[in-house]
Amino acid sequence: MRQLHLSVIVPAKDEAENLPGLLDEIAAALTGTVYEILVVDDGSSDATWPLLCRRATVDARLRPLRHLESAGQSTSLWQAAWHARGDWLATLDGDGQNDPADIPRLLNVAMNSDLVLVAGHRVARQDSRLKRLSSRTANRVRATLLKDATPDTGCGLKLIRRDAFLTLPYFDHMHRFLPALVQAQGGRCRSVSVNHRPRRAGQSKYGLHDRLWVGLVDMLGVLWLQRRCRLPVTLEVPSDASNIPRDQRSSSEQEVS
Repeated sequence: MRQLHLSVIVPAKDEAENLPGLLDEIAAALTGTVYEILVVDDGSSDATWPLLCRRATVDARLRPLRHLESAGQSTSLWQAAWHARGDWLATLDGDGQNDPADIPRLLNVAMNSDLVLVAGHRVARQDSRLKRLSSRTANRVRATLLKDATPDTGCGLKLIRRDAFLTLPYFDHMHRFLPALVQAQGGRCRSVSVNHRPRRAGQSKYGLHDRLWVGLVDMLGVLWLQRRCRLPVTLEVPSDASNIPRDQRSSSEQEVS
């Protein structure tokens, strides 16, 4: 099978009203691009799953995945990434607030640089005052502790190399700390301003409390990871492994040979 260039990952919980329009917009934005879409139904109680199954019968690029019980955005992204076939992962929320039209621009930035992650920056947030305030506070605390030089890690629209994502440590809420985690392993990140839109229908399914209070515990964990990580580090290997005595080779090499 030909390896896909881009895998779009969308975590969605009870977003049956928003997904049809969002999927149409993704298709319009990525015309001429080799891609697939993995939508993770994160324990929805509405018609999200039947909708995805119906659309998948007429669109081979759509690959629905499902959690019988909600496991959160980070778990949804992590599991979808392992199923993805693309070199790059584009993530966006299922509520339609992220604009798929921004994906080609992020992809262009990534293709013309040595970046591992391109993060969206919602300059003009279309959220309630409380949501904006909680997010601003969390970003300020995170930037002070982690020094990740990223103004908006909560933006769902990001582009990241799949191989780099799969090397990151997994934990709940990890999606809010992707720049810091990538930088801890020597990867370069850049933030790019993106469009942000009001939610079309329904309500936010992931609460405000995890933006700061639960997030504080996660920040301390990421801070610990930053200080303990020793990657990248240069590792030299012999140019001709066949010269190494068999009893000195690793067990994996012996099995292959």
